[in-house]
Amino acid sequence: MMHLNGFFAYLQFEKRYSDHTIQAYRNDLAQLQDFLHGQGLDAGDDLISLGYRQVRTWIMHMMADGMQPRSVHRKISSLRTYFRYLRKKGVISQNPMTKVVVPRSGKPLPLFIDTAGMEVMFDNLVRQYPEQDPLDIFEKSRDLLILDILYKTGIRRAELLSLQERSFDRSSRNIRVVGKGNKERIVPLGEETLRLLEDYLAQRISLFGSGGALLLTRTGKPAYPNMIYRLVRKSMEGATTLSRKSPHVLRHTFATHLSNNGAELNAVKELLGHASLASTQVYTHNSIDQLKEIYKRAHPKGS
Repeated sequence: MMHLNGFFAYLQFEKRYSDHTIQAYRNDLAQLQDFLHGQGLDAGDDLISLGYRQVRTWIMHMMADGMQPRSVHRKISSLRTYFRYLRKKGVISQNPMTKVVVPRSGKPLPLFIDTAGMEVMFDNLVRQYPEQDPLDIFEKSRDLLILDILYKTGIRRAELLSLQERSFDRSSRNIRVVGKGNKERIVPLGEETLRLLEDYLAQRISLFGSGGALLLTRTGKPAYPNMIYRLVRKSMEGATTLSRKSPHVLRHTFATHLSNNGAELNAVKELLGHASLASTQVYTHNSIDQLKEIYKRAHPKGS
């Protein structure tokens, strides 16, 4: 396991990947090892003697089991990264992945909620709290702030959970976000978000004091991923017909609304924290749809 352990340390300390991403790499490589053992195939310690034919056999097995091409592509991407690492370290002289072709996967268009749907979401949230005691008031102010930040900044759920009070610069009206690879970016904030922040902090400090994670549970412990997911899903009920209801949909909604209202693609890229413009270009399809609708309405022969 020497080379695999070295690889995971490389991802953690040099590439600065998140624990979640590193665990995904571990799972992908472990699944390949389990498959090879089950088939009576030997790829040597740490997959050093893996051949491209063995990889192709694994791909065919995953496809036959009904795995989506996109998922297969991600697993093969893990393998490519691992063997590039081994080649860089001089452990192998030939990279078996150069002869591996993975099935193409169509990139799904991002799901988003229209402006009216977002209004319904916030209305849903306001109505579900009785405000009978300080903890109810605390939860309402917290959840309104969560939805507001997710929609108006487009940050990821993990980025939201890492926020602290010092992440906010009230005088400059912005927020410092630590994204993937520990890369920092600055995202502007509106007056409404700052007002919700002040309201929440007043409730939070009176009940639990200050310091530590910004978002807390009803018992004063740091908020956790599934709590955010449940809040967003519940708020989306009745506000949208989308089959997928998750915090990431609000990130898509943020980017789509910016694009539809004329924001430059490079600006959206910076706000989202994308490393490549290619990741951001997927949001332009909604602007194109909007232009088509405008064309139909405005041009005498457009319909």
